[in-house]
Amino acid sequence: MANSTMMIRILSFLLFITPIIGEAQSQWFSTSPQEYMWTNVGKQGFSAGSVFIPILAFSPAGEPYVAYIDAADSMKVTVMKYDGINWVNVGNTGFSANEATYLGFAFSPSGEPCVAYVNNRFPFRVTVMKFDGSTWTSVGVETSLAEEAAYLSLAFSPSGEPYLAFMHYEYQKIMVLKFDGTNWRMVGNGGLPTDVAIFTSLAFNPSGEPYVAYNAYAGDSGKLSMMKFNGTSWLNVGNTGFSAGTAEDISLAFSPSGEPHVAFKDGATGNKATVMKFSGMDWVYVGNAGFSEAEAAYTDITFSPTGEPYVAYMSVADSGKANVKRFNGATWENLGNNGFSAGRAAYTNGAFSPSGKFHVAYADLGIRSKAIVMKYDSVYYGVEEQEQTSIHMFPNPASENITIDGSNNIYKTGEIEITDARGIIVKQFHATNNKNTLNVKDFPPGIYFVKMTCPGSTYFGRFCKI
Repeated sequence: MANSTMMIRILSFLLFITPIIGEAQSQWFSTSPQEYMWTNVGKQGFSAGSVFIPILAFSPAGEPYVAYIDAADSMKVTVMKYDGINWVNVGNTGFSANEATYLGFAFSPSGEPCVAYVNNRFPFRVTVMKFDGSTWTSVGVETSLAEEAAYLSLAFSPSGEPYLAFMHYEYQKIMVLKFDGTNWRMVGNGGLPTDVAIFTSLAFNPSGEPYVAYNAYAGDSGKLSMMKFNGTSWLNVGNTGFSAGTAEDISLAFSPSGEPHVAFKDGATGNKATVMKFSGMDWVYVGNAGFSEAEAAYTDITFSPTGEPYVAYMSVADSGKANVKRFNGATWENLGNNGFSAGRAAYTNGAFSPSGKFHVAYADLGIRSKAIVMKYDSVYYGVEEQEQTSIHMFPNPASENITIDGSNNIYKTGEIEITDARGIIVKQFHATNNKNTLNVKDFPPGIYFVKMTCPGSTYFGRFCKI
């Protein structure tokens, strides 16, 4: 789940921005089979300008959406979605009333995209907005309960109520609010019983109880703590300050079996990535503590449909580029190649599409800090020992018919499989010669991937249906 990020980090992020000339272009084929594993979703750097806190989420229909603070629109909030061909704006760009500093983004159970942000003007209240299909409208009004808010996190209960968690500077504690259909109301009396706490991350367990993970900044020297609301009171989940050292960039998610897992930047291991889970009795490490190669940042955890935890992060060991690791039950292993982003990756966060493909969003400093979404394309997984050769296809883009030309291949026959951008197989057939013409008139517009399997070799390509 994506974390909110403080304004101080936005300002420090600006220090890394380095102007470059031109935009890096994506390459579909390469000499290294490993590079086939990570592919761009649409255009690299699809935002109009630099972005801050890009947050990725999938609609129930399977479309990837990204919300972000938009430097090209006076630091207001913008949301875009990928329609299968292009990234397009969802409503107006810069639709927030004021500049935003912190951001949350999630889909309601009914499928409405919702954003929460802290207005960058005194008294720094929180606004929540939803998209009704044509415009962005407010969910309730700014509430005085959320004055001087920071470290914002947004999540929906299974019953569809939006919840907010944030640090309230005036009260010096974490507040949790929920929207009852008319007003924003406090969950529990007076907020969580904590001292100053930051890096909040809010999530619901399968039973519908809200949990908040946070850095216990004052009471436990910046170590990790967690509380849950049982319907009456906020209770500690295990010991407070249970991490060995300071915890930053906190991300909370639940396994399918209901165990809370937290990924964080771990001060006890030189700021490497660590994941801990609550076993029901104690907090224990998932694999080794500090499993990243070196210092990590923007750690974000999510679970695959089969129950494996995945962590996306920025890796100092790879020049600040994006990395993803998954836990295979014994160890943390790389998902594809290390450092797959073009440049330094900020605000890394991941999500699974409904079809089960892992996607990661981030701001890439290699292309002027614009937004990028990449996916781990399983079409290429496990082909390291096979010959990699592209298939020529024409016309491309195609509107009615496309010819798949394998004239350069040594085999004249093979099995052809075509998948859409969601990874769903839309066509399979046996090729009997080097040139095969396929009618794609009834294919929905979008990008399609072609795999031709021959004895001992596999060939790849893609085309666009318009």
